[in-house]
Amino acid sequence: MNKKISIQGFEGSFHQVAAQQFFGNDVETICCTTFRDVVKIASDKNKSDGGVMAIENSLAGSILPNYNLLQKSHLKIIGEIYLQINQHLLTSPGVKLEDIREVHSHPMALLQCIEYLEKYDWKLIETEDTALSAKHIHQHRSKHIAAIASKLAAELYQLNIIAPNIHTLKNNYTRFLVLERPESAKEVAGADKASINFQTDHSKGSLAKVLSKIADGDINLSKLQSFPIPGSDWRYSFHADLEFENLEQFNKVIQDIQPITDALKIYGVYKKGK
Repeated sequence: MNKKISIQGFEGSFHQVAAQQFFGNDVETICCTTFRDVVKIASDKNKSDGGVMAIENSLAGSILPNYNLLQKSHLKIIGEIYLQINQHLLTSPGVKLEDIREVHSHPMALLQCIEYLEKYDWKLIETEDTALSAKHIHQHRSKHIAAIASKLAAELYQLNIIAPNIHTLKNNYTRFLVLERPESAKEVAGADKASINFQTDHSKGSLAKVLSKIADGDINLSKLQSFPIPGSDWRYSFHADLEFENLEQFNKVIQDIQPITDALKIYGVYKKGK
């Protein structure tokens, strides 16, 4: 039985590409307009088996609202995907570059391709989703409109890639988290990464003590992100991604830092994405 996974965006979106990369091409995706809906549906056993949610981009940085959604949910991280974002210029079959008058896509996609787009006198139209832009061209059989979207969107909506890889910076990756409900999440064999959230008291050097314990455990701190605690007097919680060689090493560090944290939550223990 194929997995049913909630994603943000429409069919052909990069979220769908990420879901297929992790679960296989037969995965059934439930398209959501917002990340809040992704988490809501992923949390409902009657609607899905989990979700895939972008958490950071190598160019744009962390998607901070998604960390808050993760923190408020009970979902577990069971994996991650690093997806190279390749943007292509798509048109209806038979359309040539000289026929194009407008280019439609998500604002971030337009920005990622701006050096290419500035070569032409095209009107740039911002839309809510790259794949949706491709879908509209397919539906209306547009002869003067192009879209910027993924290769998957081109295949799904029977569009031509009239100009491939038009993004300015070629080393553009988005990191996606694979989420499941706690009762469904199984122990991941060969796990070498974990995501945690912790709080410290307001005393001097409290954060440094936690970080020293992590370093002493020979664990690589690959990410540290701070968040203000709502309603507190300038207090913060911290999201940390930890990379290790074995579970014993990770469990020992968790034991060491627990007494010097006010709160500690493990979001998931999983294998590093490639």
